Amino acid sequence: MSEALTGGCQCGAVRFRAGRLGRGSLCHCRMCQKQFGHFYAPFVTSFEVTWTRGQPKWFRSSNLAERGFCADCGTPLVYHELGGEYELAIGAFDNPVAAAPVIQVNPADKLPFADDLPELPTRMPGDSPKQDAFNARVVSYQHPDHDTAVWPVEQQP
Repeated sequence: MSEALTGGCQCGAVRFRAGRLGRGSLCHCRMCQKQFGHFYAPFVTSFEVTWTRGQPKWFRSSNLAERGFCADCGTPLVYHELGGEYELAIGAFDNPVAAAPVIQVNPADKLPFADDLPELPTRMPGDSPKQDAFNARVVSYQHPDHDTAVWPVEQQP
């Protein structure tokens, strides 16, 4: 794959590059739910990982694994089984489409409504003028989806 497998946290303090990717998965275990504050965690096994800006802060979540996140903005970035490969957060990639999940794991902790999420109604542009007006005013301070020589470029308020 010639495409750069890069990514990082929301604020840009931690950036990474992977040499190649393995299997993408959705993990339903309770530890992953807590790490992401979400119903599941999307990870992809990643090889030849280098931290190209900053380093994650690590939390030892069990006797077998640690989890890395940005200490500045809190973005969950990585699951690491001690002695094993990194599992990078799919959403943290600059191009998350390159790391699509192909399997769900740890179904014993799957929340009972997780399978029904695609059936929820979707609010489309034009459905809520108040939400549309809010979205039109948003100015993102998030790091862009590509490597930068310096970040932040300018100070945010």
